Amino acid sequence: MKAPAPTPIRILGIDPGLRSTGFGVIDKAGNTLSYVASGCIKSDAASSLPQRIKTILDGLVEIIATYGPQQAAVEIVFVNVNPQSTLLLGQARGAAISALVTANLPVAEYTALQVKQAVVGHGKAAKEQVQAMVRRAPMPPMRSPARSPTPTAGRAWARFRH
Repeated sequence: MKAPAPTPIRILGIDPGLRSTGFGVIDKAGNTLSYVASGCIKSDAASSLPQRIKTILDGLVEIIATYGPQQAAVEIVFVNVNPQSTLLLGQARGAAISALVTANLPVAEYTALQVKQAVVGHGKAAKEQVQAMVRRAPMPPMRSPARSPTPTAGRAWARFRH
């Protein structure tokens, strides 16, 4: 008798940013990953900071409602050269996490090094190596995406591996 096919788990990966917050959705069934969707939520640079945060929050609420993920993964933010940029990125990340926890999704947080480790096998992998591995996952053809699905799919992949 053949074992039943594993029930897929849908994972939402988020690459937070104030100007553009990327998302990627994958399904994990057993040891198989399959691409579902990816894209980005863009906020208007001319809008106030609270309005931009609301745009990110509302966009993610809609994505969660559309794709029905059961788990989520978000990148851990590190301090970069410009402290103001780090603070703004942290606020975008806070909006993303707020949308996820409001939807009662378990949220895993990963560093870029952990994502590279999960996807490629070592944390010092080049961006091109991560892209090559993500492209190997079964994906439908995409019409010129506004943003590469690699970072967000990589976060979702890291969630799958941990």
